[in-house]
Amino acid sequence: MGIWPAAFAEKINTNTSLLSPEALATGEEVYRTVCAACHETGVPKAPVKGMLGFMSTASIYHALTEGVMAPRVPQLNLQQKKAVAEYLTGQPLSTEKPKAFPQCQGESAQFDGAQVPAVVGWGAQPQNTRVFDAEATTINPSNIQQLDVAWAFGFPDAVRARSHPAIGGDAVFVGSQDGRVFALDKTTGCVRWSYRAKAEVRTAIILSSWDKNDKTAQPGLYFGDYLGNVYALDARTGKLRWQVRPDAHPSATITGSPTLFKNRLYVPVSSLEVLAAADPDYACCTFRGSVVAFDTATGEKVWQTYTIAERPNVRGKNSAGTDRVGPSGAPIWNSPATDAKRNQLLVGTGENYSRPTTETSDAIIAMDLDQGKINWVFQATANDAWNSACEMADQTNCPQPVGPDYDFGAPPILATHSDGSELVLAGQKSGIVWALAPDTGKLLWQRQVSKGGLVGGIHFGMAVSGDTVFVPISDAQESQHHAPRKPNPGLFALDIKTGRYQWQWHAVTGVCGDKPYCMPGNGAAISTTPELVFAGSLDGYIRAHDTRTGKVLWQFNTAKDFTTVNGVKAFGGALEGGASAALDGDMMFLNSGYFFNPYMPGNVFIAFKLAEAPAL
Repeated sequence: MGIWPAAFAEKINTNTSLLSPEALATGEEVYRTVCAACHETGVPKAPVKGMLGFMSTASIYHALTEGVMAPRVPQLNLQQKKAVAEYLTGQPLSTEKPKAFPQCQGESAQFDGAQVPAVVGWGAQPQNTRVFDAEATTINPSNIQQLDVAWAFGFPDAVRARSHPAIGGDAVFVGSQDGRVFALDKTTGCVRWSYRAKAEVRTAIILSSWDKNDKTAQPGLYFGDYLGNVYALDARTGKLRWQVRPDAHPSATITGSPTLFKNRLYVPVSSLEVLAAADPDYACCTFRGSVVAFDTATGEKVWQTYTIAERPNVRGKNSAGTDRVGPSGAPIWNSPATDAKRNQLLVGTGENYSRPTTETSDAIIAMDLDQGKINWVFQATANDAWNSACEMADQTNCPQPVGPDYDFGAPPILATHSDGSELVLAGQKSGIVWALAPDTGKLLWQRQVSKGGLVGGIHFGMAVSGDTVFVPISDAQESQHHAPRKPNPGLFALDIKTGRYQWQWHAVTGVCGDKPYCMPGNGAAISTTPELVFAGSLDGYIRAHDTRTGKVLWQFNTAKDFTTVNGVKAFGGALEGGASAALDGDMMFLNSGYFFNPYMPGNVFIAFKLAEAPAL
């Protein structure tokens, strides 16, 4: 909820006569009388109601009673704070006393400086290839059948688990829905420390590397939260180093993982204004996507480059008499790739929220690493304007003509062929894989792998190993404004030089039965080794495929109950989003439970380990 401006106090003070328990008996009354004065009027850093609804009830209650909002609303009693928290989320506040986490003791509590991260960042490499080589993992086709659950950790006050973990210092670091970031002992799952951010942490946790011989090394952890804050922590202790909110727009959010390169952190900025637009009384729309570069040591902003250069302005009225505003949108909800050779950053954008449309929506953009200057733009789908009003009965704010909403949710990849040539690979919700020249953005080839859709096509991430790009296809649902089409969920392998198929694996359709919210499809980001591709499915299965043939060599159903090391009741669900398999040595780590669109909920973090081979 950020650091509130002086105007907040004035707006609250005007309502002090209405703050008695008798006057504010319900959560809705508390919100309308006290909270809406800032949260519904565009006050900078005051998230709109729709964003607050994505927080957990416990997180909002904590913010009101002990967190950033406590000194702002001293007039409210505990019952009123509980009522408004429950009103905003639609979920009751748990009356159970929080369980004490099992704190690490002895050696398990110590940060091991000799255990330097095998990979850094969401993309595993700066180019976003997501490959874990032989130096990173010992898991391979010959021992994959020995991979089994070593321990499981249950996230409290959570129904989804979306943060991709970081591994180093003999610890694993992961975020949660209630805003806590945990440092867990890699072997046992006990808690070394936890830090509570202001809102859900959906991004990957980014752990900086260090020299294992440097006894004074102070590695950092970096991540963003759902309210648009960016954090830097001390990886050894969990203490806050700095915190910033890179964009003052009330709907700004950080869902794409930051990219760490040298001494800078590159943060993609998206928003939930696409949801606020469903209200016909909302002036749609004013947000512009951007990338913000920060100095990792200080948190100082180095540059910010917007995906839309023009500031939005009023373009008329909608049928409800509310201002129509534009251009807007082109958010970035994927993790940037770095191209060190050309000193540029590669990002993918989403649709415009309103008209007029721009040439930078549904596009791959190359930006200069030092100054943020745009080097080139490749637009895959022109004139795509869409927001959530287009899926509602009341479509007042839906831009006409309505676009297909073909974002680039999957991060771009800078791939190198075995002949030494380089190309940028980008997967789109349209179901198309694009190959571009990294110097100019010129189209080299394209391949329509699936029909695509609103949440279908290529959703959250491809991977490259050798001369092959692995393409997960969701095709889970169709939008109201799309013509009927045959879905093609599964996993596909293409030659990176030509786009030709190497193999195709079509999703298993018989595993869901009558399980609610279960469906086939591979929407989650994937991970690869030289020999294995790990792909999570909406049906809850994590599968390891042979990179040469696509054959499934191992699978595990995460959509079930788990006994956890911290005593929290936990269950798995759909595997979707930017969180995917993270491999380290003889272990693999995975979050399960996406709960959106509607996919199966879950709140479990699972550690897998190779079992020791039986003695001969």
